[in-house]
Amino acid sequence: MAQAPATPKMRRLAIRAARAVGGYGLASRVGLQASETAALALRRARSGRPVPRAERVVFLIPLVGPAQVGDWDAVTDRLNATLRGLLAQSDARWQAVICCQQRPPLPDDDRITHLSFDDPTPGNDKWRKLGALCDALAAQDGGPAYVMSFDADDLPHRDLVARMFSQGAPGGYLVERGYVMDHATGEVALAAAPDTREPLRKPFWKLCGSCAALHHDPALPESAAFLRAMTMHEHRMFPYLAGLAGLRLQSFADPMVLYVLNHGENFGARRGRVGFKTRFVRRFSIGQRKDLSELPRDFPLDDV
Repeated sequence: MAQAPATPKMRRLAIRAARAVGGYGLASRVGLQASETAALALRRARSGRPVPRAERVVFLIPLVGPAQVGDWDAVTDRLNATLRGLLAQSDARWQAVICCQQRPPLPDDDRITHLSFDDPTPGNDKWRKLGALCDALAAQDGGPAYVMSFDADDLPHRDLVARMFSQGAPGGYLVERGYVMDHATGEVALAAAPDTREPLRKPFWKLCGSCAALHHDPALPESAAFLRAMTMHEHRMFPYLAGLAGLRLQSFADPMVLYVLNHGENFGARRGRVGFKTRFVRRFSIGQRKDLSELPRDFPLDDV
């Protein structure tokens, strides 16, 4: 399964306009991708229904298999840095599911589980793993949750889960502010919405896939189906699809995720797509990692 293509921006405008004017019937005649059909189906299912309060945060983590990388130990070390960030959360109401062909070394914690993956189809399997994670979520007994796909080498702020519950967003969250760190140089940039001082800066969700936590109601089959369809796309599609589904995403005031580049086994590096992000770090640098005291305070950087 390949990554689903993005809907062109002008077409997104047309679909949103058609839905606003004529509802699902008119929008469906415009010609929709599977993700857009799933978004509108969830919107209809949620219409007029009280939104149940989320009880947990579920992190869905697709992990590259050992046969696809040069250094499996480095991959599992990065994963465990991510998991240390979860174990250090100031609010313990979270779960993490790691999908991979081989069970990696994992901390001994009931909230962290491995989902076996045995699809032998050649090629990049990240999207198929995300599909398997969403299918497992649909089959799982559990209450309402915020569900966040999270890359196995990104680092969560220690208050990420707590902020979700304290803000209580009925639709979920979008990470607009976050850090991007070049592991090779130690330089750190702030990704955030552009402003008058930095008109060319990009928000975090345009750079990193660990950027959206959506409200999931397991009583609605359309909810997991939409999450599955949405995560087949690049993360730049997430805000558009969430909006089409009627899920208004709130932002956090502080940088809540740290994205580490150039550590050797990045997903983007395997696709040859890290160069522009390295340039972003240089252009929007806020300093060296060693000089930014808030980073080790808020993120698990000891072994990164």
